[in-house]
Amino acid sequence: MIDLRTSYAGLSLDNPIIVSSSGLTDTPEKIRHLAANGPGAIVLKSLFEEQILAESGMLTEENAYPEALDYILYYSKSHAIGEYINLIEQSKKTISQPVIASINCVSGSEWTGFARQIETAGADALELNMFMLPVDYDEPERMEQNYYDILQKVMAGIRIPVIAKISPYFSNLNHLVHQFFAMGAKAVVLFNRLYEPDIDINSLRMTSAGVFSTPADLRQTLRWISLVSDSNRKMDLSASTGVHDAAAVIKLLLAGATTVQVCSVLYRNGPEYLRVLLSGLGKWMIGRNFKSLGDFRGSMSYRNHDDPGTWERTQFMRYFSEGQ
Repeated sequence: MIDLRTSYAGLSLDNPIIVSSSGLTDTPEKIRHLAANGPGAIVLKSLFEEQILAESGMLTEENAYPEALDYILYYSKSHAIGEYINLIEQSKKTISQPVIASINCVSGSEWTGFARQIETAGADALELNMFMLPVDYDEPERMEQNYYDILQKVMAGIRIPVIAKISPYFSNLNHLVHQFFAMGAKAVVLFNRLYEPDIDINSLRMTSAGVFSTPADLRQTLRWISLVSDSNRKMDLSASTGVHDAAAVIKLLLAGATTVQVCSVLYRNGPEYLRVLLSGLGKWMIGRNFKSLGDFRGSMSYRNHDDPGTWERTQFMRYFSEGQ
């Protein structure tokens, strides 16, 4: 009998597959449907920092991203703070899995006090989805300090586990992640799925690129999970982006992920696909005579691989050599 149980950010999970924050997790009904298909935990739809500031009357043009004022003030009334608190409370009453709240944030401003309401509502943990595009070449060092400031201010006000969800756009990602853990973050998610702009060459207008991930997106996540994971430091890492089948789940666990987050594949195949992922993981473990996740997790990470340089290699060699 295999054992899929794991611990993540201090929480006990029945298995390592987590439903990530998205429109799939924005109502109690959707969350109940997801939970019925067996994920280890569910991350609620993100509440945006601008929404919190708007409700408290502190949203201004200076602290909002372009179009945030219009969007928040006129189009996001259905996701106000009160309703988000209710979402947490209702979810905790109806499902047995851990419920992880999520805030999309870009600063350590006055909104951080709202984290206490999330804790009081019963959330088991709080995931901070942080991203600030590094375009100001005058203050390169300040960018990373912004992340530290957010983390410190939130952790100072609550006791539930705080999880940092970040992008790959840092000069030294390994150092940043280790700093998060040194500061007290209970887990780090690699990586958040970002809005990407595109250009319509016919209308000459800015548009949005596709929002869903593809299996090819797994490559970057897989590399960095392996490079960052360190079993000696007991760091909990959650792998996100590009996970579309059980093979991807297995690869990320082998690379050192503690848990694996899924989203796009559930939009395409429905919540029932969670059972397919879990079944695939279980069958693979049985075929390899693995009894628990600990039997193989991280066995092919950077620090455990016979040739760790494979994970560092960034240039094509053999693939484009003569005869290929």
